[in-house]
Amino acid sequence: MPLHIGIVACSAEGAALCYRTICSEGAELLGAHAHPEVSMHTPSLADYIHCLDRGDIEGVGRLMLTSAQKLAKSGCDFLICPDNTIHQAFSYVEPRSPLPWLHIADVVAVEAAERKFQRLGLIGATWLVDSAVYPARLAAWGLQCIRPRSQERDEIGRIIMDELVYGVFKPESVAYFQSVIQNLKERACEAVILGCTEIPLIINDENSPLPTLDSTRLLARAALRRAVAD
Repeated sequence: MPLHIGIVACSAEGAALCYRTICSEGAELLGAHAHPEVSMHTPSLADYIHCLDRGDIEGVGRLMLTSAQKLAKSGCDFLICPDNTIHQAFSYVEPRSPLPWLHIADVVAVEAAERKFQRLGLIGATWLVDSAVYPARLAAWGLQCIRPRSQERDEIGRIIMDELVYGVFKPESVAYFQSVIQNLKERACEAVILGCTEIPLIINDENSPLPTLDSTRLLARAALRRAVAD
């Protein structure tokens, strides 16, 4: 039997995309309509935002651990978190967790290395882009992380939190993301990390000026491989 995947969720749209990807693509590995057992726990997004706004990373970690403990009791074998931003608390969470985790930035780094990308643009919520989550993990693979300019980060963050997390997708917001990615391309980036799990709902390889590294689906696929391999 495949391993039981636990999803430590934060925002609904990104977690739903991760869950749907596991279920829909599981059949490719396991046969028609089949996928590993999946459980998910989601605290209120407001609780996470309250911690992030005051820089309380340990508070973020405690919320993640609460989910981890509940998922462990439900029989999960390992955990994933389809939210890039709250991985800032990973170093606090991992040694205290009842179960092992996959790290979303490690999954993205593996994909980038396999596709021979070296200079990567990063877009996502301001909390994430301003953090060391991706630069630190990418550096271990010899990869560069290029951030958008300050004003671009702020507007992307606004679109994510005011629109995407609510399932609101505006053409003008898509166009803004495309302009930021074009700017990263002009700064010699070879690909762009979609470092917010809602961004793949509006940006993909078909409408992006750069090849995309879709952190949401990459994490889901890594979890599938982990579940089936064991």
